[in-house]
Amino acid sequence: MSFLRRRNAAVPTGPDFDVLAMDPGDWPGNLGAGLLPGPDGSCQGIFLRYDLFGGRGPAMLIGNLPENSPARELEEGQPPFEVAQLLVALGNDEPVEVVDIEDTPVMQGDNLLIVRRVKLSEARIACSQFDRSDGVQVTIATWDRPITDDLYQLLKPLPAEMFQQG
Repeated sequence: MSFLRRRNAAVPTGPDFDVLAMDPGDWPGNLGAGLLPGPDGSCQGIFLRYDLFGGRGPAMLIGNLPENSPARELEEGQPPFEVAQLLVALGNDEPVEVVDIEDTPVMQGDNLLIVRRVKLSEARIACSQFDRSDGVQVTIATWDRPITDDLYQLLKPLPAEMFQQG
């Protein structure tokens, strides 16, 4: 479902795809959202940064990247964009690499997701990814806490108004 369309905007006004994440209205901490603009003004992705530590820094980042987003193009062993953004937000500049990827089936409501659990050289980071039927890749990166199957049940499309810049 597409809910926003742009006409050659210099700055994206919102995504051309549903953003799947946890509803900030259900969230007790701080939330930050960012748009990844393309050179043509298109939205190349959305990421949401959740502060689970009550003001002491972000602990989870959820990204939604469409099929042709440059942020999905990674070198061998390079961590996902969302992992890199989480590390930047935490002020951690240690190098991190992907050491293994494991596919796991997970139910989200009535849907079966094939989740890629990305194992990283930094053991305090948990990361998982799945592809939606519309080609958008969802990545969840957490700091110092595991990603449990329960988390996938909390993901839902967020309202388009959240991502409008103006």
